[in-house]
Amino acid sequence: MTMTHTDNEHTARNQVLTIVLTSYLMIVLDISIVITGLPDIQQSLGFSPVALSWVQSAYLLSFGGFLLLAARAGDLFGRKRMLLAGLALFTTASMAVGLASTPAWLIGARAIQGIGAAILAPSVLALISTTFPEGAERTRALSYYSMVAGAGSAIGLVLGGYFAGQISWRVGFFINVPIGIVLMVSAARVIRESALHTGALDLLGALTSTVGMISLVFGIVHAVGLMQVWSR
Repeated sequence: MTMTHTDNEHTARNQVLTIVLTSYLMIVLDISIVITGLPDIQQSLGFSPVALSWVQSAYLLSFGGFLLLAARAGDLFGRKRMLLAGLALFTTASMAVGLASTPAWLIGARAIQGIGAAILAPSVLALISTTFPEGAERTRALSYYSMVAGAGSAIGLVLGGYFAGQISWRVGFFINVPIGIVLMVSAARVIRESALHTGALDLLGALTSTVGMISLVFGIVHAVGLMQVWSR
């Protein structure tokens, strides 16, 4: 009976690991998959060279700006809830990116996608730490986490080039939708909620820092664009 109980715990932990690593793989793939699709995105939606840079910048800035806030929210509201919220937001935004018909639509959806990724990333790492006891099991889980981070970037570049060249750049975003839905259903059934903590969220700090970084990047990008125009 002890052996059966231990086996069940081991199986449950592996299920959690599969869910959180697949969630993290979606984030890593999305960062790199768009790179090889940028020329097709520019051609199909009529992006200017300066505006095209915001396809990636909008995602990365919102991701970085809300990362600490999302990590703190996981402590206050529970890592499982935040993982589900991140998956829902990321999946919905992926659908919106795939359906985008204008540059503004796509950039806005990419920014929302970045917020979803910011919610997902700390939840994944926190769930690994709370699910696996310190020692060999946690080390193994973290090594898989590192492997996903490295391999996902390379795979994303290959998939992005294939989808853009053979089908459509939109496929790279639409594919997140069924995967995200399966992950949400699985996470709701398998993952246990973490202990909650008390405290406050610095929402204003996250918003002002993100807006500040966006303003800085906006100024740099458009200054470079003007310099290129003047040099001609």
